[in-house]
Amino acid sequence: MPELPEVEVVRRGLSEHVVGRRVVEVQVLHPRAARRHVAGDLDLAARLRGAAVIAARRRGKYLWMDLATGTPRIAAETVDPPDTALVVHLGMSGQMLVQPQGAPDETHLRIRARLDDGTELRFVDQRTFGGWLLDDYPPAVIGEPAPIPPVIAHIAPDPFDPAFDADAVVATMRGKHTEIKRLLLDQTVLSGVGNIYADEALWRARLHGQRLSDGISARKLRELLAAVTEVMAAALEVGGTSFDALYVNVNGQSGYFERSLNAYGREGLPCRRCGTSMRREAFMNRSSFSCPRCQPKKRVTQPRRPPVEKP
Repeated sequence: MPELPEVEVVRRGLSEHVVGRRVVEVQVLHPRAARRHVAGDLDLAARLRGAAVIAARRRGKYLWMDLATGTPRIAAETVDPPDTALVVHLGMSGQMLVQPQGAPDETHLRIRARLDDGTELRFVDQRTFGGWLLDDYPPAVIGEPAPIPPVIAHIAPDPFDPAFDADAVVATMRGKHTEIKRLLLDQTVLSGVGNIYADEALWRARLHGQRLSDGISARKLRELLAAVTEVMAAALEVGGTSFDALYVNVNGQSGYFERSLNAYGREGLPCRRCGTSMRREAFMNRSSFSCPRCQPKKRVTQPRRPPVEKP
C-alpha cells in the first residue's frame, strides 16, 4: 500500500483537477472495485451521479473526497456543505488518473467517472485490492472542524495533521512494551508510515526496529518522530517513492525518492553514514533494512569500572 507521501501526491492532483467539478456519470467496470460499498456497485454509481466534489482530503495513507450529493443550491456562489465522503482505497496497485474523455482505456480500468468539464476520473487497479465506497457524514455543525469519514475515524492523525500531538504519541509509545517498528506501522498510534519510511526514519534516528518502545527515552522517541516527518517531507518534494509503474500521480508520473533512500532496499551496500554493509532482516512477512553499526539491536552501555581499592 502506498504511504503518506504517495497518497498526498495523489490528493494534490485531485485537488487541482477534480475539486470544483460535478460528476456526470459513473461506470463500475469491475464489481470488486465497489465491494467495500455495502449497497453495491449500482448504488455507488447512482449516488455519485450529480455529486459536486467539494474537497480532496487525506489522513495518513487514507484518501477521500468530500461530496455534496443533494440538490444544488440556486446561488452559484454558495458552496454546498459536504454530506458524503468518497473513500478511496488504493490497495497495492490503485491509481487515480485524470484523463481527457475519449482517451484509450487503461488495461486495468475499474471505475470511470465522467466530470462536467469533459475529463474523466479513472480508478485503475491491476491487483484489484483497492476500491471506492461512500460513507455518509453526520449533520454538519457550524464552527466544528471538518469531519473524518466514520469508516476511518479510528485512524490516528499523521505528522502533517494540525491535530497531531507528538507528546501524546511519545507517551503512547513509552506505555507499550513492543518493538518500535511495529508501533511506527500501527495506524491507530501514528498514521501514514509504512515499511519504507519506517526504515528510513529508524536509520536517521539510529534506532533498530526491534528495540522495545518502553526502553527508549522520550527524547529519542521525539527524535524518531522528527525523522519520520523529515523523511516524508523530503519524499513529498520529489513526488514520493516509485519502485514500479504502479505508483503514479493523477497524470501518470512517477516519484523519484527511491534514489535518495538511505536504508530501504540497500542490503549489502555501504551505509551512507559509516560505510558498514547494510543488512536485511525478516519482519512481519516483509523485510527490514538497517545498519549493524549505526543501529544496534540493543542499547549499548559502557561497562562499569571495578571499584578502586584504597591503599
